[in-house]
Amino acid sequence: MGWQAACQALGVPRATLYRRRQAPPAHPLPARRPRPTSKRALSFQERQQALDLLHSPRFIDSSPAQIYATLLDEGHYLCSIRTFYRLLQSHQEVRERRNQLRHPNYQRPELLATAPNQVWTWDITKLRGPIKGSHYSLYVILDIYSRYVVGWMVADGESKSLAERFIRETITKYSIPPGQLTLHADRGSCMTAQTVAQLLADLNVAKSHSRPHTSNDNPYSEAQFKTLKYCPPFPDRFVSVHEAKAFCRSFFDWYNNQHRHCGIALLTPADVHFGRARQVLGQRAETLEAAYKTHPERFRRPPVPQHLPDAVWINPPERPAPNASLIPQNDLSQSA
Repeated sequence: MGWQAACQALGVPRATLYRRRQAPPAHPLPARRPRPTSKRALSFQERQQALDLLHSPRFIDSSPAQIYATLLDEGHYLCSIRTFYRLLQSHQEVRERRNQLRHPNYQRPELLATAPNQVWTWDITKLRGPIKGSHYSLYVILDIYSRYVVGWMVADGESKSLAERFIRETITKYSIPPGQLTLHADRGSCMTAQTVAQLLADLNVAKSHSRPHTSNDNPYSEAQFKTLKYCPPFPDRFVSVHEAKAFCRSFFDWYNNQHRHCGIALLTPADVHFGRARQVLGQRAETLEAAYKTHPERFRRPPVPQHLPDAVWINPPERPAPNASLIPQNDLSQSA
């Protein structure tokens, strides 16, 4: 095997391999001399004097530029503004001095579903009303493994009490056992409401939230809303809430039972959610086999139906990059 193929198989850069194969120098390189201290640098006493001045009660709340200008007006000069900042940086003090709230580091949600009713995601979208500025709220809960819409509701607006009742009725409808389900949502006011959180805790349902302003953390609900609003019959406006409910009733029946979804091997969400996927894929395999036997010259290889994914992720874990430094030099030469 050549060096290029071996390095690609091991995930090792060729430059690393060539560098390690080079013979060590006959004469070791001389050690680097320490960098000389500049004659213009402050002495230890001057640095300590500047730090004491920065920490003094008089200047504790002032910026280095303000301190520098104040000292100049009083006829004193210790160091430049940049040197003040270097002294603060050496003590990790270049930051906001006020004790104010800071945005927390939100954790990246990583959710895995290998069967229906393990991870549900829900969201709310707006449907335009009869006049400008009016709208209705569409609540939708989606199973990410099967893409099956397990529940939906149209209301005049967003409400925490409506969201709580909607979630409770949907979980009760499918008899979800405690500890099995994870409910994922973004950080809207209804999603983060205390009443909804208390409901999930009472039902022993794990809750998960997207990071702020990160739509990719809730991709399945966003994709489903796009399918809804880009379908040909979707109107520009709904005359009444009853018309909106009638349209959604027809759409979700089509979406669950007739729509062949690309993410689940072109099966309908109902086939996957209720365990009919294996039977449908078996029938497709028989049809493709018969077509191949009839006209084998039309195929490069025997056709097979698409494979249903074994697992569905929201933000799958990132695989660590191969580290060449973890591979000993002897292993490189033996593998090549």
